[in-house]
Amino acid sequence: MHITMEKHQLIDKLFSVGAHFGYSPSRRHPSLKSFIFGSKGGTELFDLEKTAESLTEALAFVQKLASERKVMLFVGGKAEARGAIKRIAERLNQPYVASRWIGGSLTNFSEIRKRLAHLADLTEKREKGELAKFTKRERLLIDREIVDLEAMFGGLRGMQKIPDAMIIVDTRHERGATEEAKLLQVPVVALMNSDCDRAGVAFPIPVNDASIASINLILDEIAKTYEAHLAPAVAPTSAPAEAEPATL
Repeated sequence: MHITMEKHQLIDKLFSVGAHFGYSPSRRHPSLKSFIFGSKGGTELFDLEKTAESLTEALAFVQKLASERKVMLFVGGKAEARGAIKRIAERLNQPYVASRWIGGSLTNFSEIRKRLAHLADLTEKREKGELAKFTKRERLLIDREIVDLEAMFGGLRGMQKIPDAMIIVDTRHERGATEEAKLLQVPVVALMNSDCDRAGVAFPIPVNDASIASINLILDEIAKTYEAHLAPAVAPTSAPAEAEPATL
């Protein structure tokens, strides 16, 4: 979707996937009160007009990121979000965390880079057959270590620095990632249900973050916007050759 899409079309899309369903009034965080339209059957309902406006603002930010080829880190470890987070991040060639957030992934990024380098080293040695010199038990332990490192950090492979922005599904569930983003002043685009705290989130998108269909819709819109406005890669310029010394 382009951010110029008619608002009513976007509202229809959001409604069709149940994006308007929040939680019970007793679970609502005070900071999300202004996004609530009403309630039905003990469930609060988001004002989808406001959700559409919030999503449009978030997409304008994503458009700017794309035009500058900025890095977005996608985060969503709960069951409803994992598949979409991995799919969209890989589609855009962006880093992601689709499992439990490891504390310090941003605030102690230098250590994370060491773990990523270790993972790359072990993987390369295995692919080249250099582990043959180890015993069967040692190779088994190394294989297990590779699996564990891949599960924890595989989505961050290729991330060379702190991301320029983060896309988070459910800031309540991803409290650790959200807090690290705040500490490092990394702007956050967040899919937030009615139990989330919007404080410190640059672009809150009030939406049903417990619905796979709802998550897929929002992340797909982010992906399409990023792809549509991604600036072409700039080829590195070669250094000019040094001039030959003049002869007298």
